[in-house]
Amino acid sequence: MHSETSDATVSSGLLSVSGLSARYGKVNALSETTLIVPAGSIVTVIGANGAGKSTMLNAIMGSLPVNGFAAGQIRFLDQDASNWLVEKRVAAGMSLVPEKRELFSSMSVQDNLMLGGFRRYRAGEKDWKDTIDEVYALFPRLKERYAQQAGTLSGGERQMLAVGRALMAKPRLLMLDEPSLGLAPRIVREIFHIIARLRQSGVSILLVEQNARAALQVADYGYVLETGSVVMEGRAQELAGNPRVIESYLGLGKH
Repeated sequence: MHSETSDATVSSGLLSVSGLSARYGKVNALSETTLIVPAGSIVTVIGANGAGKSTMLNAIMGSLPVNGFAAGQIRFLDQDASNWLVEKRVAAGMSLVPEKRELFSSMSVQDNLMLGGFRRYRAGEKDWKDTIDEVYALFPRLKERYAQQAGTLSGGERQMLAVGRALMAKPRLLMLDEPSLGLAPRIVREIFHIIARLRQSGVSILLVEQNARAALQVADYGYVLETGSVVMEGRAQELAGNPRVIESYLGLGKH
């Protein structure tokens, strides 16, 4: 079911990706992928492990490994960002929370957050420190543990810190790679509740998830990625009710 995106969606795309392909050495990981993230929306990409979801995010962010190669067009804020360095993408408002979270485990919660705002500090933005209060308002548990070493936090708290650190850069587009990975169901619900709240603060979100049920509940629009290619797209509610998606990704095929 390839649903047509409306003209309004295309014209309001904060991020527009077309013909994006990626490979590692001679192994193709992504083939001619096209997607749009409209401003103020949550867009999800669902698919099984190994479908190419993380590769897609790293290609958009310009952070593929040394042996990785990407081709295609990436437009961000109506500019061709295909050849931008990672630093320029971050400065323009892209932020990626990787699957491994990549925190500085021996540093405190607050110091990890401060590092997230370092680019803004270096650019002379006077209010960069105020964003910490906004992050603590979003994640009260981080405020309680502000002096604690990041490595001693629970899995859910580490995910909150990884998202909070990304928010310190004041992104226009927040890309999340498997935010529910390894978390208890109760914490997953909490994380997705926060993702929904983030949209209200003006952040657009590109969410990559194996947990299709949770992702489609929170998203506006979704893409299904299989073996490096988009095989289906549509409004999240439509995908959640699509028999093929139910059978393959929602675990309801026998009911």
